[in-house]
Amino acid sequence: MELELDFVEKATVLVVDDTPDNLSLMSGLLKDDYKVKVANNGEKALKIAQSDSPPDLVLLDIMMPGMDGYEVCRHLKSNPQTRDIPVIFLTAKVEVEDEKRGLELGAVDYLTKPVSPPIVMARVKNHLALKAQADFLRDKGDFLELEVAKRTREVMAIQDVTILAMASLAETRDSDTGNHIRRTQFYVKALAEKLKMHPRFSATLTEYYITMLFKSAPLHDIGKVGIPDRILLKPGKFEPAEFEIMKTHAALGRDAIQHAEDSLGTRVDFLSMAKEIAYGHQEKWDGSGYPLGAAGENIPTCARLMAVADVYDALISRRVYKEGMPHEKAVSIIVEGKGSHFDPDMVDAFVDIQETFREIAKRYADSDADMAQKKEQLDRIAGTVE
Repeated sequence: MELELDFVEKATVLVVDDTPDNLSLMSGLLKDDYKVKVANNGEKALKIAQSDSPPDLVLLDIMMPGMDGYEVCRHLKSNPQTRDIPVIFLTAKVEVEDEKRGLELGAVDYLTKPVSPPIVMARVKNHLALKAQADFLRDKGDFLELEVAKRTREVMAIQDVTILAMASLAETRDSDTGNHIRRTQFYVKALAEKLKMHPRFSATLTEYYITMLFKSAPLHDIGKVGIPDRILLKPGKFEPAEFEIMKTHAALGRDAIQHAEDSLGTRVDFLSMAKEIAYGHQEKWDGSGYPLGAAGENIPTCARLMAVADVYDALISRRVYKEGMPHEKAVSIIVEGKGSHFDPDMVDAFVDIQETFREIAKRYADSDADMAQKKEQLDRIAGTVE
């Protein structure tokens, strides 16, 4: 004896009609091939359709007391939970305008009574097959969307880790700690957020721009990797020749990032911004900075923002060889540089949110352990520790 097992779950068809004889007729016709649910009014039909076990297809009469079939269809198609359930009108209304109205409401088919059982079965089968295909494609689309989002998050995470690793490489050879990277990231973001509604900056400081700014800011001093230790680690003032060498870190940083972008073979937004920051954050508003002596609006916005953040952090931060400056004194120095070192509007914004800067500095402050580790690191580089 051969036993056939059918593990495929039957599709569910909801029949909606206010006439008991019609419900019995359609139930008897469909029950061998499908699960059948019935409703004798529109309200009950909507309740079934919106349940945890919705039907796969609705056979819907039009002429019903209270809520007619058109209204039921309108509700089904306006609800995201039920809009993808195919609706076949099954009615005695035979006018072309009636059929047109039903199809315009979103029904997939329109059958007139008295029905032909073979036609009903064929239409039901076809529309259920179409729905199954649509559901498959929708599910596949949702899956692919989730996969794309997942891969995008992974790529972004790899980018962030790579940026921080590159920035940390520069930090290992400088008197700054890794906290300097974090502080300047949050300073420039806070300053950009403050300025994004300013008439001069609203077109530039979009949410996307600010996101790229935050991402690329850690690379502002990557060029210091190419500065000799005898200059980079010198605790005192540079000699003129030494300072000229130190100034090359801006171009070295830009060139290193450009090389990375060239290796990718495509333009990357955050790397393009990182180049601008690395090359331009030592420029000054009055043109007395380096490496180009650029002035005013010729200095990229991101580099001008970093100039404020970098100088403030340099003033308030502890170093192996010195203590940090009080916040109030650092603020006064920034204000003194308004219109000479710094963009005047950026200084005004900085003053307005100076407490935010103070809080960021406190949140990512260098601990005694950080400073001891940095001193040991620098001593190793300088060759004073075996």
